[in-house]
Amino acid sequence: MKQRIYIDTSVFGGHFDEEFKEHTIPLFDRIKDGEFIILYSTVTQDELENAPEKVQELVKNLRAELTEFIDTTDEAVDLATEYITEKIVGQTSFADCLHIALATINRADFLVSWNFKHMVNIERIRG
Repeated sequence: MKQRIYIDTSVFGGHFDEEFKEHTIPLFDRIKDGEFIILYSTVTQDELENAPEKVQELVKNLRAELTEFIDTTDEAVDLATEYITEKIVGQTSFADCLHIALATINRADFLVSWNFKHMVNIERIRG
């Protein structure tokens, strides 16, 4: 069974970013080779709406059979709200909380992000 990975918006942009492409390009090579199922959410879709064309092309080139589209549900909104209520992250980070909630509720094997402030942060993870 293929591992299911939730990729947040920062990773798509990271493919073209000098700081992150060293790790992002090999990840996308593995994705293109069919190694993973990608969980792609309405939150990611909304955030990428105004992304540069090359980032949007990267998304469009994901193989449909290896992509699982997930909608934002009331359950995800409730869990994201709980993260804020518990002060794990601040109110301005609601979209980040939704990414985490969607990955959790949809049982992603991994959540991949280059967001070191709100997501890939040991204090946030413990929370």
